[in-house]
Amino acid sequence: MSLIELFILAIGLSMDAFAVAICKGLALKSITFKKAGTVGLYFGVFQAGMPLIGYGLGAQFQDKITAFDHWIAFFLLGLIGFNMIKESHNNGCEVSTSQESCENADASLNFRTMSVLAIATSIDALAVGVSFAFLKIDVLPAVLFIRIITFTLSVIGVMIGNIFGLRYKSKAELTGGIILMSIGLKILLDHTNILLVQ
Repeated sequence: MSLIELFILAIGLSMDAFAVAICKGLALKSITFKKAGTVGLYFGVFQAGMPLIGYGLGAQFQDKITAFDHWIAFFLLGLIGFNMIKESHNNGCEVSTSQESCENADASLNFRTMSVLAIATSIDALAVGVSFAFLKIDVLPAVLFIRIITFTLSVIGVMIGNIFGLRYKSKAELTGGIILMSIGLKILLDHTNILLVQ
């Protein structure tokens, strides 16, 4: 996977965190860089940690499924992308795991609240980590890159949510879904030699 593809993947993965950061920004009465940075730190750490766990799980099976690993990566990324697109069309700003709407979101930045949100937004990254193992991607630079992108976009999301409200939330989820499905399709085409230009 090239650096550009990894960058695009990191953007796609971080769109869920970005969308929830918008909700958090809406809930906060006032924002400071410290508050926005706290949200970004939680989301960035968990978004980087989950692919590491997924990579460890996937590495145990990568030699046994080499013949169809690209299909697994395609399926995982496609499923994650499809779910993000589906969520982008839901009414309101519901966070799927906590069932809270943005309008009633908890403004707290305590460990329990932020850990629940960070886990909820990073579950998809666990599956991506599994696909990293199948594709034999150098995982440490990849997750560091994902962490930086997620941190940055989460900080921006908090600020956007506080200033503009929910205007960009569904667009973020839709964009993330399209990106992940597109990368999954490219992996499949590259590994089945359907795509002639690498």
